[in-house]
Amino acid sequence: MLTISAAEVDQALTFPGLVETLRTAFRDGAVQPVRHHHAVERPDGAASTLLLMPAWTDFNAAGSSAGGHIGVKIVTVSPDNNAIGKPAVMGLYLLLDGTTGEPEALIDGQRLTQWRTACASALAASYLARKDASRLLVIGAGALSSFLARAHSAMRPIKSVRIWNRTPANAEKVAAALRAEGLPANVAGDLEAELGEADIVSSATISTTPLIKGALLKPGTHVDLVGGFTPEMRESDDDAIVRARVYVDTRAGATKEAGDIVQPLASGVLKPEAIVADLHELTRGEKQGRQGDGEITLFKSVGAALEDLAAGIAVYKALK
Repeated sequence: MLTISAAEVDQALTFPGLVETLRTAFRDGAVQPVRHHHAVERPDGAASTLLLMPAWTDFNAAGSSAGGHIGVKIVTVSPDNNAIGKPAVMGLYLLLDGTTGEPEALIDGQRLTQWRTACASALAASYLARKDASRLLVIGAGALSSFLARAHSAMRPIKSVRIWNRTPANAEKVAAALRAEGLPANVAGDLEAELGEADIVSSATISTTPLIKGALLKPGTHVDLVGGFTPEMRESDDDAIVRARVYVDTRAGATKEAGDIVQPLASGVLKPEAIVADLHELTRGEKQGRQGDGEITLFKSVGAALEDLAAGIAVYKALK
């Protein structure tokens, strides 16, 4: 069994390559039960969240390979980690042989998650963002922020990356690292002003108070919501939902776990039939993405186990 570090994941993957891997994965499908979601209460501080995300090759699908794989990701989300300088999200990915069940690889789960999450957003943007989108606003300065900036920049002609965070010093750290890689990144000051100028707004926070005000979005904006993963978390307000054509990564996951979808559904602001498509339907050509340069699109991602499976297989094949 291979033990694969974060650095080796970086070595194995490219943003354009993983976007295409995920495009194929969503088109072909996999067996992916809705993830197990458990609150781990603690006597002091915020509760942690334990996520178990299994998936395996759909052996009954047309064209499925005889070999195949089984994978499971074990993730913890501990919000208080930020106060001690550690990432809120920790995890490991275990990849197994689909026929024998033998362990093939144990992969750094944090890095795999960062890659696949950012590339799923970039995959959605390939259908939903304007082809000439050049101004990217990233909300949040956590570990995922730089991956989102790099993934979107790999798929659209981004000429300006603006990083906004409640703590500007953290935004500057992300911007500086991106500039060192050659990306045109700077700190965003006034969030409301930035929302009115961005072509793509990519948000990765665990906020329970909406940061994205739909009334401020200009026509043609694509909104990419990545952070909120519980019904209580929400990054966009009702105006954003009302003004946008709404898309999700998976209907089962987003309508159960994502506050940006669950809350508007509960209040009646969003009707179930108004969710235009998920990534399966987009990649299979069953539903259409952006219909014009003036419309606002909104994509909500909560993460899908097939993303981890596809990314894990790609890493394993590159390094074995």
